[in-house]
Amino acid sequence: MAADRPRPEDILKPVRWPLLATRLGMAAERGVRAFWPFWSVLFVALGALMLGLQDMVAVEWVWAAGAALITAALWALTRGIRRFRWPSRDAALARLDDSLTGNPIQTVLDEQAIGADDAASLAVWKAHQARMRERLSQAKAVEPDLRVAKADPFALRYVALLTLSVAVIFGSVLRVQSVTTLGPGGADLAQGPSWEGWMEPPAYTRLPSIYLNDITAAAMEVPQGSQITLRMYGEVGQLKVQESVSGRPLMDEEQAAATAQEFAVVQSGQLEIAGPGGRLWDVAMIPDSAPSVVQEGEIDVSYEGEAQIPFDAQDDHGIVTGMARFSLDLTAVDRRYGRVIEPEFRPVIEVPLPMPVAGSRAEFSEKLIENFSLHPWANLPVRLELEVEDDAGQTGLSEPQALDLPGRRFFDPMAAAIIEQRQSLLWNRENAKMISQVLRAISNQPEGAFRSDTQYLRLRTILRRIERLAPYGISDEQVAELAQALWDLALTLEEGDLQDALERLQRAQDRLAEAMKNGASDQEIAELMQELREATDDYLRQLSRQAQQEAEENPDADMMQDQNMMEMSQNDLQRMMDRIQELMEQGRMAEAQEALEQLRQMMENMQVTQGQGQRGQSPGEQAMEGLGETLREQQELSDEAFRDLQEQFNPGQQQGQQGQQGQQGQQQGQQQGQQQGQGQQGQQGQGQGQQQGTDRQQGMQGGQSGSNGGQSLEESLADRQRGLRGELNRQRRNLPGAGSEAGERAAEALGRAEGAMEGAEDALREGDLAEAIDQQSEAMEALREGMRNLGEALAEQQQAQGQQGMAEGQNPGEQRDPLGRNAGSNGTIGTEESLLQGEDVYRRARELLDEIRRRSGEGERPDEELEYLERLLERF
Repeated sequence: MAADRPRPEDILKPVRWPLLATRLGMAAERGVRAFWPFWSVLFVALGALMLGLQDMVAVEWVWAAGAALITAALWALTRGIRRFRWPSRDAALARLDDSLTGNPIQTVLDEQAIGADDAASLAVWKAHQARMRERLSQAKAVEPDLRVAKADPFALRYVALLTLSVAVIFGSVLRVQSVTTLGPGGADLAQGPSWEGWMEPPAYTRLPSIYLNDITAAAMEVPQGSQITLRMYGEVGQLKVQESVSGRPLMDEEQAAATAQEFAVVQSGQLEIAGPGGRLWDVAMIPDSAPSVVQEGEIDVSYEGEAQIPFDAQDDHGIVTGMARFSLDLTAVDRRYGRVIEPEFRPVIEVPLPMPVAGSRAEFSEKLIENFSLHPWANLPVRLELEVEDDAGQTGLSEPQALDLPGRRFFDPMAAAIIEQRQSLLWNRENAKMISQVLRAISNQPEGAFRSDTQYLRLRTILRRIERLAPYGISDEQVAELAQALWDLALTLEEGDLQDALERLQRAQDRLAEAMKNGASDQEIAELMQELREATDDYLRQLSRQAQQEAEENPDADMMQDQNMMEMSQNDLQRMMDRIQELMEQGRMAEAQEALEQLRQMMENMQVTQGQGQRGQSPGEQAMEGLGETLREQQELSDEAFRDLQEQFNPGQQQGQQGQQGQQGQQQGQQQGQQQGQGQQGQQGQGQGQQQGTDRQQGMQGGQSGSNGGQSLEESLADRQRGLRGELNRQRRNLPGAGSEAGERAAEALGRAEGAMEGAEDALREGDLAEAIDQQSEAMEALREGMRNLGEALAEQQQAQGQQGMAEGQNPGEQRDPLGRNAGSNGTIGTEESLLQGEDVYRRARELLDEIRRRSGEGERPDEELEYLERLLERF
């Protein structure tokens, strides 16, 4: 049996090559695991040499790094030799056998242990071995496992591989040989010394660095501030550097022979590397010019005082920043009136110059846009200097320019006088006595000078405060407050009321019509159209405010709208004005004049539309209406206290006038009560008539209390002030919008108003009318602030509950402005709601277009309306 058995070599002949490959794979696997630190150190060393790091540091660092790398390489090699073992043939057989199904290699090498004499058992054994030999032909080499993650948890081998990859891409194998020139005994030492040099321009020039070894020309141009770096290799002293471009003092022999030198180019001169293989250049330095800036063009000042100051700036490499400085030119100031004394010290006005966001900053034109209207030097002579700076720190100054500091100008005589006194106060607070005298003079006869008593009252309040503070010295904070109060009053006087807004609108329309006749340029057309837009917006605001006041004074008057009346939005007016401008720019002046005339007629016939009464008022609207009524009553009470104060200073002058006014007011009240009583029917009308009669009687009794000997006038005013404070307290308890931030601010402001009312009541009882008027002014200001905050709170609630209210079919009957928009309860115009409040916006747009087409087909409509509808159809 043993003699018939083939040799193991013959049996394993089918797996000879897979076995050899498996054994070699195992050797590679053990080699990688044993020697990966060694080849990682070699990769790092080779990568550093190819990148030329040895040429960028001192020789000592190169030797230290070389010693460390050699030590690490020896340690890694020793570690690898000790761990590496060549795999045996049996180990390779075992791995290959494990990769096959049923371990066929082990099976074919086995011998039958029992049953060898049994023919049947022997036949089964031979058949089994025959099948296993067939499987040997299917054997394939086992792939080695080259992973060493467990041995290298920090992946240092990849760092080494990355270093070598970067060196192959960006380095050169030729640079490896430079390490042999670092010390004596190198291979290149016999060949002589060598050198390398680089010229690096400043970063802001955006110029590339230059390798000086490649510059063979005798001359070269170098930007100012460029950095020269030189490295000498070989025996020290054979190569020396001689240069006159850095401005350094003459170097001695030791300094000239230094192996590493760096210096900046500050002047033209020569650069020489003396010695074997040296070179000489004539260096021409390109100077970095200082930047320049100049104010160029006319200074434009808008109606609001916003100035546009154009300027041009340039630099050879680009400007980094700039500054405009305005200094007061005392020699050119008119030193009369409030400017006779020396002005208080104020720092120079410094405003940063705008820089281009995109594009080159080497040469550009920009405009400095700023509003200096509130500055104490506004409209006074100043000197303007512009300064710019480049990356090199060089600065450029413009020539000082004399001009008046741009600011808003006031054309109303009273407003201009108040602004002049404001400037005197800011010039020097010692002018306070003179300012009070001037203010008393211009307000001596207020009839015709002020449009309302409120404006006169505000001026007198400011006057009394100046007179009260002047003897004790006015602080900086008080000067700022007084200056702001004078500015606000002047703005109120300058901007005017509804009649002024209408006149301004008509002037804008007339100027535009005149420009059409005279053939104005596109720029003039744009300016006039912008003036028309601003005047239109101002007129709409004033018209809406007047309509709201009329509605509050007569809430029972309903304005019935004609079914054929069209409501136009602000966008419609905007499109009409855009169309006028477009026609004028196209030269179609006849059509533009016709469209302008239509716009003029629409504005003249415009009226405020209003909802169906006040029956559907919400609690928020009722609260706003109640606060508005409280504010009006407080204003009336303050006006009456002011008239009483005037009576104290000028007794007898106004008594007759007040008596006549009181009789006229009583007669008007009686006539109004009779008319309302006749116009009302039914039980509801009788109840309202009785209530109004009671109110009139109370008013008449209050008006007669001044002549009642049992109670003084101050006591009567104090009682009315107490009743008004109680009403405000009741309104505060029922204030809507609680819980929101705006609601909390409203409650806080109304609390301050109630406190001011209490102070006014105490002052009235003590007979101090001036203090009472001051407290009443604070109360009115706090009331206005509270109404604004409450309006914001109600707007937030309305926005959150608007969709639910529309779903329930509510119709609050809100007041509308001239363009058909809902006006807020706090006097603001328009709402933040979207025009199309539905998901199917396109369906709504189709419905609107169909409605326009239907109306355009109705011939009975006015010609102006039909033409407007046709223009809408052409546009959309």
